[in-house]
Amino acid sequence: MRRRRMEFVFLFILIVSVYMIVFSQVSFNTKLFFIGLYVFVMFITLYSLMLENRFAHDTLLWMYVLLFFPVFGYVFYLFSGQLYLKGYLFQSKRKKDREEWKSLVTHVSSPDLTFLNNHQKSFAAFAKNASETTISTASKTEVLKNGNETFSEIIKQLKKAEKFIHIEYYIFRSDRLGTEIIDILIEKAKKGVEVLFIFDAAGSLSLSNNEVKRMKKAGVKAYPFSPLKHGFFNQKFNFRNHRKIIIIDGEIGFVGGLNIGEEYLGRNKKIGFWRDTHMVLEGEAVYMLHTVFLLDWEYVSGEDVLEERPEINTRVEKGDGAVQVVASGPDTQQGIMSDFYYSLITCATKSIWIASPYFVPNQAIKAAIKHAALKGIQVRLMVPAVNDGFLTQYGSRSYFGELLQFGVEVYSYKKGFLHQKLIIVDGDIASIGTANMDMRSFHLNFEVNVFLMGSSSINDLVTHYQEDMKDSEKLDPLSYNNRGLLERSKESFARLFSNVL
Repeated sequence: MRRRRMEFVFLFILIVSVYMIVFSQVSFNTKLFFIGLYVFVMFITLYSLMLENRFAHDTLLWMYVLLFFPVFGYVFYLFSGQLYLKGYLFQSKRKKDREEWKSLVTHVSSPDLTFLNNHQKSFAAFAKNASETTISTASKTEVLKNGNETFSEIIKQLKKAEKFIHIEYYIFRSDRLGTEIIDILIEKAKKGVEVLFIFDAAGSLSLSNNEVKRMKKAGVKAYPFSPLKHGFFNQKFNFRNHRKIIIIDGEIGFVGGLNIGEEYLGRNKKIGFWRDTHMVLEGEAVYMLHTVFLLDWEYVSGEDVLEERPEINTRVEKGDGAVQVVASGPDTQQGIMSDFYYSLITCATKSIWIASPYFVPNQAIKAAIKHAALKGIQVRLMVPAVNDGFLTQYGSRSYFGELLQFGVEVYSYKKGFLHQKLIIVDGDIASIGTANMDMRSFHLNFEVNVFLMGSSSINDLVTHYQEDMKDSEKLDPLSYNNRGLLERSKESFARLFSNVL
């Protein structure tokens, strides 16, 4: 926080210096003083930027912005350029979470992974060492396709809750669906069921304050994640909690791409049909997912709830493959989800199928996809034909040309808005969860994904992907290369913002 205050002091000095140099009628010597002051502040800023050891082109780009756009460049740097930092933001949460994870993973038994094939073992070896969470063979998963399946199952399980309901969402609306779920939470809280509710302050702006008050009055404990009114001067306002988690009685867990709102049921006429995927977890995976929630709860509430947490109380008689829950964000190792995606892609031997609403890969993932295609591995990328934003739509499209050139198959989903975040490798390893394949999910957002190895749920994901292909149009490389100058200009412009999409 001390550094953040210094940055705003520097901004104030720059503003005053520019005013005194350009607009005031002070003496020449006074102007020289403010010129020197301006140069000193810029030198300190540029030197600090150099010490961050970013990629050379990133460092030079921000240096040019700072030098050639007085004051405005510095403001843009404060709220965009420094989002890359591993530094002090969420430092206390990151340190505390790591300590908690190390103590909690001892409760999960070391799995026997000898049943996995070679490339599954290769990914599992990385996954075991790269994350604080362990791989579980005592878990079950079930795929839920789209809003109707997902919300009917969520509502059914919420009504069965007897001990607690812990719920965390990026977007939670006060529409018909949201109100129905809120009514269940209130009813359960009045009956003595513990209800803990986290909602992202930015994503859930449409959540009515009256609804929050109504929940609290009934006994629901509700907290916003990173309130906007506290976030401007410490930069946290741009780091959002993108997780979607429900834990019921420690026995059932929900995670995936669907937020709470009518549009996720396809009831928004402007958006139309909403294609998404969610999952139900049972067994040890619920314990790991619950840990992600509880760590977030301790952060927003200040309560120490993990110390009194009971042992794993949910076991399955026979697990279904290997399951790992992986959380990512500013509170974890920098870029961990990107590393998982990269490892998943590079272990492929036959096929890589990707579905993502926002496709803005970093250099490593883009290179891995190209190399896989050059080796003769089937690479398919599915994206929505129409996105929910100009920058995301054309930023994604700007990558199609180079991928098509290397033999990647690109499919444009036509039925509605494709929102699922899915990777399937060789038909027997998969990732599903909240993290998109873009810079925001890799570096800014709090995310959580489930990685599956040798699970029967992967067969369902494969089937659904093949069904989605029937509702998609395969891009023709020749037609794409012949697109007009206006389309190319839109793509190139949108790509300039790829680091913050």
